[in-house]
Parts: sequence; C-alpha cells; structure tokens
Amino acid sequence: MTTIPFHDPAPVLRLHNLKVQFVGSPVSVLDGISLTIKSGETLALVGESGCGKSITSLALMGLLPSSAQILSGEMQFRSHNLRQLSPREYADLRGNELAMIFQEPMTSLNPSFTLGDQLSEAVMRHQHVSRHIARDIALQILEKVQIPAAEMRLKAYPHQLSGGMRQRVMIAMALINNPRLLIADEPTTALDVTIQAQILALLNTLKAETGTAVLMITHDLGVVAEVAQQVAVMYAGQVVEQGSVEAIFADPQHPYTIGLMGSIPSLGARKGQLSTIPGTVPLPEAMPKGCRFATRCPFAQSRCHAEKPALQPLGRGHQAACFRVPLEQHIALGETA
Repeated sequence: MTTIPFHDPAPVLRLHNLKVQFVGSPVSVLDGISLTIKSGETLALVGESGCGKSITSLALMGLLPSSAQILSGEMQFRSHNLRQLSPREYADLRGNELAMIFQEPMTSLNPSFTLGDQLSEAVMRHQHVSRHIARDIALQILEKVQIPAAEMRLKAYPHQLSGGMRQRVMIAMALINNPRLLIADEPTTALDVTIQAQILALLNTLKAETGTAVLMITHDLGVVAEVAQQVAVMYAGQVVEQGSVEAIFADPQHPYTIGLMGSIPSLGARKGQLSTIPGTVPLPEAMPKGCRFATRCPFAQSRCHAEKPALQPLGRGHQAACFRVPLEQHIALGETA
C-alpha cells in the first residue's frame, strides 16, 4: 500500500474560540478553545480527566451527545466549515479525510464481524471499490501496522486478539482511507509500557510516511515528549498554555503546567515524594468566576478570583493564560499572593 505524503502549507485544522455547553449547565464545558494543526505535525492536547479533551475530539468528529451543543466558535478543517456540514456530509468526511482512534478498541470494534469485514466496509464506504479490492487494501494496511500473519487475522474476530493487536487494528481502520487529520484519543492508555512504545513508534512512522496531521489526546507527558511537536495544556475546559514541545518542557509558565511537570516520575534515583496539585477540577456548578485554576494555584491573587486571564505571548508561539507570567520575573520581585 503506497502513500504519497501530504505537503500542504495551510493549516489542516483551525479551531477558534470554540465553546461547547451541556444543556442545563451554568458554564461552558469548552470555553474559548483555539488550536491550529499543520500537515505532518502532531499537536498533543494534555490535561487531567474531565478537562475537556475528549469533548474537543467529539465536537470535531460531529459526535457530541444530544445533551451538548456548540454555542459559538469556528471549526475549519481544510476547506470544510465543520459547523455548516449536514449529517450526510459529516458522514462522508468521517472515516475518510477525518479519522479517529478511540480510547478503548474493544468497545469500538464490532464483536459480531471479522476484522476483514470491518476494514473492508470502511474502504467500500468511501472509495467505492469492489469487496475483493477492499479486502486487498485491508490486508495491506494490516501489514503496514505490523500485524503478524495479517492474512489470517482478516478472518479473526476482535476478541481473538490481544489488546495491543486490537489497538493496531484501530490504527489500521483509522488510516485505511489516508486521512488528512487523525485524532488519537488516549491510544495507549490500557497498554503495558512495551506495547505502548511500539504503538507510539508506529504512529510516528506512519505520520512521517503519509504527512497526516495528528491531534493526540493524552494525560501522559511521556507520550507528549515521544510524539508531539506542539502542546496545548487544558484545564477545566480552557487552554491555559500552548507552544512547542521544547518551550513547554524547558520553560513551563502556567502553574498548572508546572504542577503536571512536577508529578512525572523520574527514572533516576528517587529524591523524595512526587509533587501533587492540591484539590480537584471544579464541577461546572462550582466553577470559579475568574481563573478556573485559582482555587488550586499557589500563586493566586485576588485578581485571579475575579478576572479571567487571557493567553499572554511569551515568544515563538509560546503562550500562557496567567496574570503572573513570566513567573520568573514575578518571583524575583518577591510578589506574594
């Protein structure tokens, strides 16, 4: 299966000020999300559970539950305004130019059909080829994602595969129609570290070969360092810091990002306990008026509880939503909460 890498200088995806709210909720579960991804680039969307990462992906895929609605904002995918697509147009796009690897492959694959049938169906739906040709394409993509004995696996059912193999099948299904954007929602969460490393290496290789843009949703900063070029850190439905992997890892500026960095275990000798971020993500009905991180922030001032901070430029695309950035200057001046 030969693919030609995409080389498009224009952004593949551009989100601007996206707001999503659940019916009856007093606040937006996504509040002003802005992201840009280019061909061949991986943007990692990082944050703890409940921060809005998966809702962002479902909004992009047109799969929000009926209890959620997009209030405002732009979702531009190549030449498509996603907010203006009909259900049929979205169905034509999904699984074709726009694809997703879901978090749990066992609930995403149909247990009643063989892998060959499920992969072939995805090809026939979007490429309009015969079942014989679709099965050949399915075999080629299984070989591409390094499934051993691929021809035999076409006749297998999902329950007959290991977790790592099922995840490879999910990657194959997402890539089988050469998408321009691949959304990977925690693709290695349920896998052991050896299989996780193999899956991440596979995603890197396939991205380099095809030029596909990738939105990687994860809470694992180790995954970010392995696969991403750009990072957006989310907290309580807002992007609080974004920039290149180098900038975020070398000089994190938002207190929440610093807290996440401090909680990463070290491979070296253990030197005391890991740092933790006190408290929990606030519930929608108890969302702070100003900065949503203020109730957990060691640097919070009275202004933080009253006003919402905007993303502040820190150079070379690095931005952080905090009134006290750059933190080094404020700490050097001896400012206190």
